[in-house]
Amino acid sequence: MAKNAASLKVQAEQIMKKAEQKGAQSNYFFVTTFQRYQMQIRILSDLEKAIEEYGATVTKEYVKGRPNLTANPAITEYNRTATAANGTVATLINILKTLPDEGEPKDALSEFLDG
Repeated sequence: MAKNAASLKVQAEQIMKKAEQKGAQSNYFFVTTFQRYQMQIRILSDLEKAIEEYGATVTKEYVKGRPNLTANPAITEYNRTATAANGTVATLINILKTLPDEGEPKDALSEFLDG
């Protein structure tokens, strides 16, 4: 496992420990959003590798066989995914902020949302 991947795994475990303190490990919204965030991070990692391998520009060949230098489409997808991941992590933070620590009384809405 690469050093970066190991570091991300450790950080994900720390997030889950914080989530457990809030009882979020069984909260549907937290779990699905956290899974989505982890997928986005994996996609970003794959896109980073593609950008490193092919560079900022790639050659695109048109119908008549003439090459044309163009921006690497992985860069656009990386930026889109990074923006989505930033939104997802903001959602995760908001979910954790709204959940009381274990042992704290929950309001009626929290109890309803937690099932």
